Amino acid sequence: MTDNIPYRFDVTRTAASLHEEFDALETGAETGTTVTVSGRVMLRRVQGKIAFAQLQDSTGRIQLFAGSAFTEGYGELTALSLGDWIGATGEVVKTRTGELSVKVASWTLLAKARRQFPDKWHGLSDVDTRYRQRYVDLVVTEESRRTFLLRSRVVSHIRRELEARGFLEVETPILHAIPGGAAARPFVTHHNSLDMDLYLRIAIELHLKRLIVGGLERVYEIGRVFRNEGLSPRNLPEFTMLELYQAYADYHDMMQLTEELVAGAAQALCGTTKLTYGGRELDLTPPWRRASLAALAEEQIGEHVGLDLSLAELRAVAARHQVPVEDAWGPGKVLLEVYEKTTETKLWGPVFVCDYPKEVSPLARAHRDDPRLVERFEPVVAGRELGNAYSELVDPVEQRARFEEQALSRAAGDEEAMLIDDDFLRALEYGLPPTGGLGIGIDRLVMLLADVDTIRDVVLFPTLRPEQGPGT
Repeated sequence: MTDNIPYRFDVTRTAASLHEEFDALETGAETGTTVTVSGRVMLRRVQGKIAFAQLQDSTGRIQLFAGSAFTEGYGELTALSLGDWIGATGEVVKTRTGELSVKVASWTLLAKARRQFPDKWHGLSDVDTRYRQRYVDLVVTEESRRTFLLRSRVVSHIRRELEARGFLEVETPILHAIPGGAAARPFVTHHNSLDMDLYLRIAIELHLKRLIVGGLERVYEIGRVFRNEGLSPRNLPEFTMLELYQAYADYHDMMQLTEELVAGAAQALCGTTKLTYGGRELDLTPPWRRASLAALAEEQIGEHVGLDLSLAELRAVAARHQVPVEDAWGPGKVLLEVYEKTTETKLWGPVFVCDYPKEVSPLARAHRDDPRLVERFEPVVAGRELGNAYSELVDPVEQRARFEEQALSRAAGDEEAMLIDDDFLRALEYGLPPTGGLGIGIDRLVMLLADVDTIRDVVLFPTLRPEQGPGT
């Protein structure tokens, strides 16, 4: 029953603040300082007329010390279940065993745990339960709490860094009339009043570039993106992207910004740019290596591969390395597949994989030294793509031609090919200055800094298959 549960409760201190101020107390000391704390009751033990419990709040744990001689409602306190929420008021003391504690004079029940928490308070061992019942996982798994605290701090750090560089945070639509900005299959919904299909955005790119046209010279957005794709340790159908655009910059500027943002986040939040990921050392200290996609693939497969080869020669290279190739693919797509299937996961890095084929990069500007390529890079760290960046295509005539090529691919059955976005082309006709663009996957960056190997561990409520049977 909740009849006696208060509607609000005044808390004066957190567990972390008490430890910060009073951990240096001598054993057995009393402070004369009365505080009120609140949280869940954990790890309780009763020894006759005295009892001890760990109270866990969002900042950590503090011990409660209660006794029949000085605690109001002592009997009811000792009968609490693990996981019950209470508020407690008392003096801050150091017990004879050296444990900082609140000597409870009075307490209030704030919520009753009507379901039993796991017997072992060392985290949930069942992975599926951790993801489906994150509300339990956060209580009992310290690593999860640390990971999501780190995630929040990563996003805050990036915002501060970009604002210090003069970037303006903006918000752009999630519902798009035309899906664009990436090669991906969109989710489709229907707007009843307008009687039209709309798409959840697959990228933030095209609206941000419209803002550069509008004179906002440095813009960024951190937001959710949706792609109707499969589930894997690296991919979820909804995820968080940082996308930014800077007028008068190119992909070299974006490389410098990328390594500064990532290394800066590691230094600020992990205390070093030299991390351990999956038991292996990883040095994020700038500058990072820069190498072309073709050169990196050559290093891995041990033979020459590049767009100077004919399509037939590239197909033969792919066949020798067991890379499946579709009949409709041109040389650029075949080269990309060879790289992705043989090389990307083996790049420990960090490395900027540069200079992609134009065929697979419809929004990037042609390379100033080789028109078969574009000025595009992907930062790859620990065998995983962390982002994507370009010298942006600014010519509306060339952009229309690229969109038309994509439309042909879509008509041939490529559901991930882009559509022609006439409004975006109209925006380009008003003039887009030289611009550098960058996208970084926030989830993958947090995975890197938290040293976890699946994206579900850094997303609070990941998309899962339907639960089998009744909920437990």
